[in-house]
Amino acid sequence: MTFWICSTCGVEHETRPDVCAICADERQWVPADGQRWTTLDELAAQGQRIEVEELEPDLYGLSTVPDVGIGPLAKVVRTSEGNLLFDVPGFVDDDAVAAVRDLGGLAYIVASHPHMYGVQVEWSRRLGGVPILVAEADAGWLARTDDAVETWKDDCEILPGVTLTQPGGHFPGSAVAHWASGAEGRGVLLSGDTIFANPDRTSVSFMRSYPNRIPLSGAVVRRIADHVSRFAFDRLYNNFRGVIPVDARGVVQRSAERHAAWTSGANDHLT
Repeated sequence: MTFWICSTCGVEHETRPDVCAICADERQWVPADGQRWTTLDELAAQGQRIEVEELEPDLYGLSTVPDVGIGPLAKVVRTSEGNLLFDVPGFVDDDAVAAVRDLGGLAYIVASHPHMYGVQVEWSRRLGGVPILVAEADAGWLARTDDAVETWKDDCEILPGVTLTQPGGHFPGSAVAHWASGAEGRGVLLSGDTIFANPDRTSVSFMRSYPNRIPLSGAVVRRIADHVSRFAFDRLYNNFRGVIPVDARGVVQRSAERHAAWTSGANDHLT
């Protein structure tokens, strides 16, 4: 079956519309020279590959080299009862499948939000029909469907110590994954860009759109921070290479208060 991949966001499509709906949305962008599409065969012919790296014990990063679409660093959480792929590359080939099988395969595939769907159906099919969990609130963004797709909401412990939850914000169904045994048992939050680790490693950001610089309100940001603070976590990884290495739960709360202060006008005297 031929399917199409948006060159800008890296998300798979059953058909090739005039424009990718995800990129036409105010949270993304369509290139100035117009919509571009590609296929797995075209990418493979260009030398595309997936690289796997260990981020910490039982947590691995999957990156497309060179970048496909947005170019996230997908994460594989390894547990004794199966593995989770959280956020999905926009490319897959036999070598990538073999590398993931060497890690123990996959029990679930989950994208934090529609920008991170990648070629999730293709990953599922090549690994034998792995369940793809899609946030119920965001299921309308799916551009390629499959029997492996299941919708979910609320809190969902999908593997021992691995819980999905939807604080929303960036998208209504924006999800994070809490991994209780990560960071040497202190807990890890895989936050996608629902909560985005900043380069200073001591703060995070919350945005409706990162490329178009559309902020969220202070009330929504506080809601997100309170939602995830129900979990214990010392480390946070965003959907690229950003990491809050220590005190991540405290960083999220302090950053939310800073965001709320600036968006409320409380700091206008500093501008």
